[in-house]
Amino acid sequence: MSELFDAVDALIETQSPLPPPAERERLRRAHGLSQEQVAQALKVRRATVVNWERGKTEPRPPQREAYARLLDKLAQLYPPAPGHDEQATPATSAAPGPVPQTSTKSSVSPQSPTPPPAPTPSPAPTAPAPSPATAAAAPRPRPQPRANAGKQTPATAPGTDPRFANGPLAVVDGDGSAYCVGGLVLDCPVRTIPSLVDWTLTEARLGAPRLHRNGKDADPLIVLTAAAAQRFGLPATLEDRRGLRLPEDHAAVRQLTKAKWQLTKRGFGPWARIYRPAAEGRRQCVQLAVLPWDALDARSWGEVDRLPPAEIARLLGDYAMRVITPLGSTAVCGLELMTALRPPTRAVRDEATGAWVPGPTPGSLTGTVECAPPEAPDGHPIVAALHPRHHQRTPDEVLLEEAYDWSRDLTDEECMKRYVVGIDVNMAFAAAANRLTVGLSTPVHVRNPAFDKSLPGSWLVDLSHIDLDSRLPSPFTPTGQRPTGPAWYATPTVAYAVELGFPVRPTEAYVRPENGPYLDPWYVRLRDAYLATMEQLGVVPGMGEEEFLAAMARHKRTDPGQAAVLSAIKATVKGGIGKLRERPRGGGWRPGEPWPALQRPTWRPDIRAAVIAAARINMHRKMLKLATVADLYPVAVLSDCAVYPSDGPSPLDFLPRTDGGRPLPGAFRLGVSPGMVKHEGSQTVLWAAELLEGHGTDGVNIARHIKDGNVTLADNGE
Repeated sequence: MSELFDAVDALIETQSPLPPPAERERLRRAHGLSQEQVAQALKVRRATVVNWERGKTEPRPPQREAYARLLDKLAQLYPPAPGHDEQATPATSAAPGPVPQTSTKSSVSPQSPTPPPAPTPSPAPTAPAPSPATAAAAPRPRPQPRANAGKQTPATAPGTDPRFANGPLAVVDGDGSAYCVGGLVLDCPVRTIPSLVDWTLTEARLGAPRLHRNGKDADPLIVLTAAAAQRFGLPATLEDRRGLRLPEDHAAVRQLTKAKWQLTKRGFGPWARIYRPAAEGRRQCVQLAVLPWDALDARSWGEVDRLPPAEIARLLGDYAMRVITPLGSTAVCGLELMTALRPPTRAVRDEATGAWVPGPTPGSLTGTVECAPPEAPDGHPIVAALHPRHHQRTPDEVLLEEAYDWSRDLTDEECMKRYVVGIDVNMAFAAAANRLTVGLSTPVHVRNPAFDKSLPGSWLVDLSHIDLDSRLPSPFTPTGQRPTGPAWYATPTVAYAVELGFPVRPTEAYVRPENGPYLDPWYVRLRDAYLATMEQLGVVPGMGEEEFLAAMARHKRTDPGQAAVLSAIKATVKGGIGKLRERPRGGGWRPGEPWPALQRPTWRPDIRAAVIAAARINMHRKMLKLATVADLYPVAVLSDCAVYPSDGPSPLDFLPRTDGGRPLPGAFRLGVSPGMVKHEGSQTVLWAAELLEGHGTDGVNIARHIKDGNVTLADNGE
């Protein structure tokens, strides 16, 4: 009889009811899950999950029962919206509503960066709160009813840290409404900045858990709209356009001082950090972003600051959950993300006293280090000590690793083509940072060293003897011109010369024996954020090339809000790398004087140089592959964009294939993943010829204008 029962159970498992394909996708997106996450949980390929959601195939045991269980639980959390076709989707139980609780003020604040009494495991990662933006095909949930933050809390997903039950941030409007992620609206009754800070720390339950067990929790972010700024007595614009901060005698600053709150050295500006010293191991810090003061730079965020408060909260919340809670410009966020994922210190036990004390975290940047003289930018104290004030350093005195800016004239044969087509590498600098070994310590100066590609550093070597096809840019200089003598190069550049089969004999080097893949977790975090956002825009890995190009042509129109988040993620990558060599800011600085950024462990011009060199070499390696195998040569390269002559307007019209019809290995490949390429733009060869004839290759780079074809007199640089 038991065998019969087992057979019946097996029969039931093979026919576990599943919702229609569209509903499967809606439920997954509603919970903020990617197809990759579902595939990993069910031990199948992502393409299998894609087919299930498109209705091409159906799950088989044993995955079918597990998949049905997942969808059933998600259906309980996210029932169909009113008006949803009940015939198309199996009925599910209603999701629980807000649960009234006793009014209590939280006694738990974000943790201090100082070491805890004993090392403790990090809190379990929070399940991302369902965001209205995560389901393009599903109707957006209606906003939660207004709730007093101290008396009523929304139902939270299992595993959510109760300290941060309402998410990482809130957008406060002029009527006292505080819009949080997931559609929640809190009542913020206060009218002064000090009371706003108190409300945030004691009642709002905002913040985010640490990204690394040795790190610190993210401070809550309060975003003020123009109406909210007026409510709290802040001016509509900042009069100090150079310092970008309120004067010390402004009422808001005086109120904070009276309440014993402090501001960081950057003062009360577009991004103001308000804090008190940690008490009893608990952080007391709130980050403010003032939208009318251009806290959200349009170059990174587009017009997000002009959207309704609930929409701003939705998009900033998506960025916070995928990348990091915003705490400044995207460049600042990129740099802070490095530290959040690789904290400099951890709690270690002092063998002599038995007490827990701060100790260095292996693999992290644990302290300020002096850069090597050739790595220092102009104006650095080292440069001022070695050279006269107006001395123009030559390549054998300065490390110059920058992105490509190269263009050449078209050949007669290329002029017979109809188009020039630009392809752009996705997340080029992030891809270059992946698995890149960088220095973690002070450089060691050596003379006449044997080159070692495993040692990150800067090398003085003559590569002028390397002669490559003039139709390709030189891999060793950002201008693409052949070197003329000895010059300083980062390790990836010299390693590529060896890879090409040429001898190298450095005469001098600054190397870092203590090294490691410091940027790996940074790359993984940003890669996942980028792919999750692209998925919201309808572009996923594994697409066919035609399907991918069509999806990319419309992706920004699919959800303009998510397109803005995508722009911010890309800016986080480039800005974070740029911040590794931050220059002096503001007035009053003179060449030869130190500036504040030099005191950061993350002020590392050598790491910036290594990433940029690796990205440039990656570009050249693929261009060389196309040249040697398919006799295809670029006519212009700008950073991560290469332009090729083509018979047709699509990248598919010139990218070569193998005999089996597959993309050429080692060359550019179309796709959404970092390191793959997308279509940047196409113009006619006549357009390119006229542009070059009018300006010459020294005056214009057609890769800069390939996207829309527009050229203005001011277009002489990025």
